[in-house]
Amino acid sequence: MSEHSPLIHPSAVVDPGARLGNNVRVGPFSYIGPEVVIGDDTEVGPHCTIHGPTTIGRGNRFIGHAAIGGEPQDKKFKGERSELIIGDRNVVREFVTINRGTLTGSGVTRVGHDNWFLAYVHIAHDCVVGDHCVFSNNTTLAGHVTVGNWVIISGFAGAHQFCRIGDHAFLGMGALVNGDVPPFTMVGSDSLGRPRGINSEGLKRRGFAPDRISTIKRAYRTLYVAGLPLAEAKSQLSLQAEASDDVREMLEFIEQAERPLLR
Repeated sequence: MSEHSPLIHPSAVVDPGARLGNNVRVGPFSYIGPEVVIGDDTEVGPHCTIHGPTTIGRGNRFIGHAAIGGEPQDKKFKGERSELIIGDRNVVREFVTINRGTLTGSGVTRVGHDNWFLAYVHIAHDCVVGDHCVFSNNTTLAGHVTVGNWVIISGFAGAHQFCRIGDHAFLGMGALVNGDVPPFTMVGSDSLGRPRGINSEGLKRRGFAPDRISTIKRAYRTLYVAGLPLAEAKSQLSLQAEASDDVREMLEFIEQAERPLLR
């Protein structure tokens, strides 16, 4: 697309090596670098920077002052080729930063579809974020964090390197987690990052039936309330999983853990 397109503000800089789809809008004083691909109907607001290699899907909105596709904040990084891949229909608010991957990780940072990233969110190198997530203001993910689908992270919360946060989890304001958070789990609003039940309200809003939520609560009690050693809790969850795909998802998440489970 020509720099003189009416959809690109005259003060914006778009590298000739960038590829912009149909109806892409670039606001004042923004910079689009080489090896950047932006899908149709995406809006890049004022004072944004997008560095490549970065691939962005359709219908995204970068409101303003976002720094996307920058080099990973990793002292081991020496300029190797790494990527950022962002899906469709994400909303990226003011001063959000999303970094590319590293060769010591997967080489790619990935963001899915239909997410909301509010002001000052930071997504570090090699993170993987699923779909339909909401990251409130000042949410911070360290490197190599994996976040599932429908996850809500409240303001000033964060996750340590290599942690995983399962589908439908909820992190309260200021929660700092240094272990894996199982699916459906609610983490309390304190710096200790302790589990506080399941995300019942979120599940109701997403159409989970009452008996399905009760089954998930039972699994949570088995894991966190019954006082069982982890091996015995997993054995009981295995029996419960025979009749519940949700419990099976929890059990598979626990069995794949490389970091300690949040306990």
